[in-house]
Amino acid sequence: MNVAERHRFILSQLSERSRASVAELARSAKTSEMTIRRDLELLESRGALRRVHGGAVSTLLSGVEPPYAVRAMVGSDAKAKLADEVVRLLNDGETVALDTGTTAVAIARAMAGHRFTVTPLSLHAAFALSEHDGIRLLVPGGQVRPGELSFYGETALRTFEDLRYDTFVLGCCGIDVANGATAYNLDDVHVKRTAAASARRIVLVATAEKLGRVALGRICSVEQIDIVVTDAPPGNPVIEDLRAAGVNIRHV
Repeated sequence: MNVAERHRFILSQLSERSRASVAELARSAKTSEMTIRRDLELLESRGALRRVHGGAVSTLLSGVEPPYAVRAMVGSDAKAKLADEVVRLLNDGETVALDTGTTAVAIARAMAGHRFTVTPLSLHAAFALSEHDGIRLLVPGGQVRPGELSFYGETALRTFEDLRYDTFVLGCCGIDVANGATAYNLDDVHVKRTAAASARRIVLVATAEKLGRVALGRICSVEQIDIVVTDAPPGNPVIEDLRAAGVNIRHV
């Protein structure tokens, strides 16, 4: 395993059983205990776990959004494929509001070579967009949430109240037919909800594990969502419910 694979492996082990020893992680990953200890030290610095004598325990609580740095470690290939499909749905010249999160950053990177006017909901996406010559970048302002670097507060809300977009590319922490799109952080929810109301259409992008999950804050109903882009396979029960509700589904 390379470093990224080991980190994903360690996090998956802790998500399954909350605690794991250095010895068993080293044995399963076919690497040295010293290497695993270095991995645990780095993951602890990013808030993904807490080291204890002989191993580590998970610090990620059920119903709480994992830190951005932890989410950025996993699923990069899947997020890149989702990003490419989202960008294919956009026409050059469109005005786009782009949500927070690691998948949104992948979408920002995939916009290279296109001409869009984009308002990102986070500095992470803004930094990625700033590297593209064809992007007209409009930053909403407001307060910035540590780690996530998402904009929130009255200044950010006023931006989306005053402007109108062709498309809002929405990420979420959970999606199902009964509850719609949901997210954990309520400050973020208010901005996402206002951005959704400012757009002519909503394209929601969701990795398979978010289907059927319900987070604390409701962003919008399923009826407001035009397209869902996902890596979940056809036949997934949540996907079929969304399709029956009239949502256009794009699989990658």
